[in-house]
Amino acid sequence: MTHSVASVALPRLLRIGPGASEQLGEVLHSLGLSRPLIVTDAYLSGSGTAGRIADGLVPHGIQAQVYDRTRPDPTTTSVQDAVDELNRGDFDCVIGLGGGSPMDTAKAVALLGTTGRPMRDYAAPVVTDTPALPLVAIPTTAGSGSECTRYTIITDDTGSADEKMLCPGLAFLPTAALVDPLLTVAMPPRLTADTGIDALTHAIESYVSRRATPFTDGLALTAMAAIGRNLRTAYARPDDLPARSAMMLASTQAGMAFSNASVALVHGMSRPVGAHFHVAHGLSNAMLLPTVTAYSLSAAVSRYADCARAMSLSGEGGSDEAAAQALLTELRSLNSDLAVPSPEQYGIDRERWLHMTPTMAEQALASGSPANNPRSPDRAAVEQLYRSLVA
Repeated sequence: MTHSVASVALPRLLRIGPGASEQLGEVLHSLGLSRPLIVTDAYLSGSGTAGRIADGLVPHGIQAQVYDRTRPDPTTTSVQDAVDELNRGDFDCVIGLGGGSPMDTAKAVALLGTTGRPMRDYAAPVVTDTPALPLVAIPTTAGSGSECTRYTIITDDTGSADEKMLCPGLAFLPTAALVDPLLTVAMPPRLTADTGIDALTHAIESYVSRRATPFTDGLALTAMAAIGRNLRTAYARPDDLPARSAMMLASTQAGMAFSNASVALVHGMSRPVGAHFHVAHGLSNAMLLPTVTAYSLSAAVSRYADCARAMSLSGEGGSDEAAAQALLTELRSLNSDLAVPSPEQYGIDRERWLHMTPTMAEQALASGSPANNPRSPDRAAVEQLYRSLVA
């Protein structure tokens, strides 16, 4: 962890709380925007959510167009289809409505619509801070935290080896975010679990990251505390609005934390699993979190102990070692309580997993995220961690 000057970037405007999404027209007006393309998915279009968002703009004299062909784990091809839609109209901004995948698509569209260059040009280690079209993020999961981050993740499907590209920079940071827990009440339990553990992973990884700062520490610990108290409740009782509200705020706080402190080994290893085996991002994080935490624990015992105490898993008087072990026990219990499957239980063929392990390890390290981990792995260590998940 460093305590030098912290570099912090956040959306210019945040509206947080039940009903925040209904303020989109007011927010667009304040930003001088009037011709939005709403980028979402077929589910949110079919359920009427996208239509309600668009209809809410009419009293403000704003006619929005809805693009609903985003796909899970967006690819360079699917993003280009959305860019083509943008280029056919006279839009002055993009609204990202949905979970991580529609949000990632919207971020890419807002940039590519102004540059016309291929997505590969923006993959890490390239950092893109050039202006893009204004982007307003409206998340419907709790969640990716993408509404507050300077990242998008797009799979390059133009070659033989599908690769999830981490694309960083201020070009991908939304101008504004409307964080409305009412939009999450319809989330099914599986999505609630996977996105909730994704948010927990963001909080823990940003806190133990080598790039953590006092600014991000406070956000991460606050997010962990709320997730620890509320995730099981939101999973078991989907219509519990206080739990949903707490999870939504925690997801946003964890997003602010990891956008400014970076994620680490769990995310580095998670992206290739998603790319090659089409596992939802939050679920692949959940599969990895206990194993990677066990590997990393010895290099940052006091930091992991802080996580445990924030989640009320250990009292202040106990040793750091005992607290860190309590965290590890809780992560395993959480996966059990939320029915997180192993790769094989998910239906992944063990032999194919082992065959892909060297490629996945190479891609994980190339993303740069593992270098932020408190215990920095080499390729052999990453391969062994992958193998241990199907042992």
